[in-house]
Amino acid sequence: MQTIIFATGNKDKMKEIRMILGGMGAEILSMKEAGIVLDVEENGTSFEENARIKATAVAQRAKALSIDAIVMADDSGLEIDYLGGEPGIYSARYMGETTSYAVKNQNLIDRLSDVPDEQRTARFVCAIAAVLPEGEYLETRGIMEGRIGYGESGENGFGYDPIFILPKYGCTTADLDPEVKNEESHRGKALRAMREKLQQIT
Repeated sequence: MQTIIFATGNKDKMKEIRMILGGMGAEILSMKEAGIVLDVEENGTSFEENARIKATAVAQRAKALSIDAIVMADDSGLEIDYLGGEPGIYSARYMGETTSYAVKNQNLIDRLSDVPDEQRTARFVCAIAAVLPEGEYLETRGIMEGRIGYGESGENGFGYDPIFILPKYGCTTADLDPEVKNEESHRGKALRAMREKLQQIT
C-alpha cells in the first residue's frame, strides 16, 4: 500500500483530507502519525511557495528516516477584497497563532462594520504541493468564492468557516454538511485535482 504523509497536525484538516482522498488505496498519515516532528518556517510570499516549503522539508525528513512516501502539504487562507486581500497567506498567524479563531473572526467582522453585502466578497484559497519519492513536484490550487457574514454561524467547520458565507447555499461553510462542504471547498477542489494527477502517474 502506498503511503501519503500530509504535513499537518490539524485533526480537523486530516479528517477532511481522509474523506476526500479516500478510495486511493493509500495509507494517509499526519506528520505525527509518521513519527516526524518538524517546525517549518513558512516564509514564502504565496500559498504555493509556502506549501512547497513545507512539503520539501517534511519529504527531506521522511527520506532521512527511510520512510518511502508521497509527502503533501497545503497552505490555505482567506482573502477579503475590502481588506486588500487580508489576512491572505498570514491567515493562520493573523493576530498571533495562539489567538482563538473566535477572536480573529470577530475582529474581521468588526473591521467590516457597515460594509454592504456587495463589498464583503472573499474567497478561500488552497495550494497543495506534493513531493514524490523520486523527488518530482506536483502542485494544485483550489478556490471557493463567497462573502463575509455579520457573525459566526455553524458547528461543522473550523477556522474562518463560521463567518464565510456561500451565496449558493445562503449559509456559512460551518453550517454545511461535511460532505457538501468538501464538494465545494477550496481544499476539496485542490485535493481532488491532486488525486487525479497522482492517479495518472501511479
